[in-house]
Amino acid sequence: MGCPRNGGSSARLEFLSDPIVVNTPTIQQVIKTVRRLLILNRRQISARRGLIITGGGGTGKTTAITQLGRAHEISVRLRHPEPQHRIPVIYVTVPPAATPRMLAAEFARFLGLPVARRDNITDITNAVCAVLSDVGCDLVLVDELHNLNLATRAGAEVSDQLKYFAERIPATFILAGIDVERVGLFSGTRGRQIASRFSTLSTQPFAHGTPTQRDNWRSLVLTLEQALPLHQHKPGTLARHGEYLYRRTGGMLGSLSHVIRGAAIDAILDDTEKITKAHLQAILLDHQAEHGLAMKAAPSRPRKQQGAA
Repeated sequence: MGCPRNGGSSARLEFLSDPIVVNTPTIQQVIKTVRRLLILNRRQISARRGLIITGGGGTGKTTAITQLGRAHEISVRLRHPEPQHRIPVIYVTVPPAATPRMLAAEFARFLGLPVARRDNITDITNAVCAVLSDVGCDLVLVDELHNLNLATRAGAEVSDQLKYFAERIPATFILAGIDVERVGLFSGTRGRQIASRFSTLSTQPFAHGTPTQRDNWRSLVLTLEQALPLHQHKPGTLARHGEYLYRRTGGMLGSLSHVIRGAAIDAILDDTEKITKAHLQAILLDHQAEHGLAMKAAPSRPRKQQGAA
């Protein structure tokens, strides 16, 4: 949906309910890496290579894989414009306390396949694999990977189910989760199998210590600002609050998007149609940002030494 700058308040509020898409360096790297993997995996019968995206909460992992999925689907549709039943990408999440059947049911739910209580894991798995092969799926996105704990029997069984899907479905698997190394994803025999087939890409908060890093942060703020559907907002206003926004969010993309979109919503609702610092200050952020927990991991701006020119 395009930015409805001249639309009514309802259309503009609806637009702000979705995250604003920003083509960050991480998203660019993810898309470039996965395009390479898709080509390398094209002739592989099994043991396809994949990618794990890991990092702290709010650093853009889910945004990266959803943008990846959108870019790949558009690319496939452009290459194959003829009408046909094709599903090039699927997106599922690992449920908390998951079992293999629960994971298989997530795949089935995305595809719109009915899952009855009497259906066992084999029934569901066979149905999912058959459909995904028929519809030409070549990219599988699995989010919330940190819900999978290989130290437990259930977690190990879910890992085996995921590996089985990767063997049966002729697709490239991209996994994403919070600090997956810390939950033991690469430990033990199963973990070593995962480590041997998947590259890892870490997402980090934006840094603010060097002039280049501050310029990158300012560009990010400007990009978000330019997408705002406000009638009276003066471009560049938020960039002047760049350092304040960095302190508030700790460089977390998710927190930055939330505070800017939240302030824009308030500006529409109060009829000012422009964001002020008061609007920004009124937005309650997540616990991590509000208590400065993100700042512990984000490099701070270097202080000028006394006596320096």
